[in-house]
Amino acid sequence: MTVAVVQFGGSNCDRDAVRALDHLGVDAERVWHEDGLPTDPDGIVLPGGFSYGDYLRAGAMAARAPIMEEVRDAADDGVPVIGICNGAQIGSESGLTPGAFTTNASARFQCEPVRLRVERADTPWTAAYDEGDVIEVPIAHGEGRFEISEAAHVDLVADDRVLFRYCDADGNVTDAANPNGSTDNVAGVLGERETVAVLMPHPERATLPDLGRGTDGAGILRAFA
Repeated sequence: MTVAVVQFGGSNCDRDAVRALDHLGVDAERVWHEDGLPTDPDGIVLPGGFSYGDYLRAGAMAARAPIMEEVRDAADDGVPVIGICNGAQIGSESGLTPGAFTTNASARFQCEPVRLRVERADTPWTAAYDEGDVIEVPIAHGEGRFEISEAAHVDLVADDRVLFRYCDADGNVTDAANPNGSTDNVAGVLGERETVAVLMPHPERATLPDLGRGTDGAGILRAFA
């Protein structure tokens, strides 16, 4: 299986994603956005970073790169696509998933471990977990606050498209466990297809044992294995 990790100007987690996937036995390669996707990719990662310096809005410029049309077409064909951190911002800006990510409630860049509650265990991204499991992965963002209109939020919940919520060690979804002020503590959501997902935390930074952050994030990336 070959997974394309799309690199934009300002991406800085593309190598991390490739290394984590390699560790899981997944063939992955970095793809410069101007070169387009390889023929028939088996999966796509939109990695973290600061594409185009986060000018206008985080992810807004990358979302308009020609390769994103290819990514949307691949997603429509059922190719697994995940956006991580800046990749989540790109995914939401390009319409792959609902809602948007904006400035943290603290107005600060935050880099720290957080806990996530698995809201669904029947998706490719969560098949390694049980519903209600609590996993720990790091965040590293200044614009990670998930925002969505009230009506769209009702639909999101009704359609069971919330993948992860920020929680405490016991799985309680509380304001204190919400690092950035995200609506409803949402940390990750699904697109119209369950094969498309975005999340702000970095599973690739909690996959390799030698990083000392545990391996709770490996289950998310195992969707490509």
